[in-house]
Amino acid sequence: MWQHAIITGGSSGIGKEIAKLLATEGSNISIIARNQKKLEAAKAEITATILNPEQKIITIPTDVVHREATETAIHQAVKEIGTPDLLITAAGISHPGYFRELPIEIFEQTMAINYFGSLYCVRAVLPMMEQEKKGHIVMISSGAGLIGIYGYTPYCPSKFAIRGLAESLRGELKLSGISVSVVYPPDTDTPQLEVENKTKPLETKRITATSGIWSAEDMAVEIVRGMKKKTFAIAPGLEMTLLDKLHSLLAPIIQWYMDLIVVQTLGSRGSTMNNE
Repeated sequence: MWQHAIITGGSSGIGKEIAKLLATEGSNISIIARNQKKLEAAKAEITATILNPEQKIITIPTDVVHREATETAIHQAVKEIGTPDLLITAAGISHPGYFRELPIEIFEQTMAINYFGSLYCVRAVLPMMEQEKKGHIVMISSGAGLIGIYGYTPYCPSKFAIRGLAESLRGELKLSGISVSVVYPPDTDTPQLEVENKTKPLETKRITATSGIWSAEDMAVEIVRGMKKKTFAIAPGLEMTLLDKLHSLLAPIIQWYMDLIVVQTLGSRGSTMNNE
């Protein structure tokens, strides 16, 4: 059992479901997210699952895009509960679309939240974990952090960056008593996916439709299971497992398949326009 888990993006989706699981096992939890109303609703859900009434569940409204505010939030959590032995960076956004049509601000914001938002948290907690000589850092990447996907030009690079950070840190921290994990979730039924679908190109919808959608609850179970084993790369499901283990070998096949879907989509569009 972890004594104090700090979870960014813990007000919804995978982050919230992980928090609920940890609460059932007795962990004290700090959840950090932007929206105070969603934080309070999440706190009520998490509190309903606690193992004993002495557990602390606190919320801190913060946008992880701001480094100083993020550091302040981390230090507030430490002041109220103590040094964290678990950090989970689950805060993230995705705004798919055609590369040439997306404003540059979307690319900047996506990298700022998904990558730098994780980096700021890791840098804030790491000195404390090093002093205690223990801890576990879990960064949520994506299947889109293993292979580039049509329509995800802002998102994929940010998740590739998470993967690179995790792989680099793993080696640096291996002898310090601090574990690192990176998670590659497939499509999961979360508020983020709902928002993505509003701007997702038709080609992207057809590509992603070839894989099933996980529930946030099932995804959290898989992630926590991997955390307990101190697995470095947590890749839920057969598709993500194969992509994680064999992505360099599989990439040409996957890219060919995605290209085929794009060509078919363009062809069907042309037929529709001609019929009109």
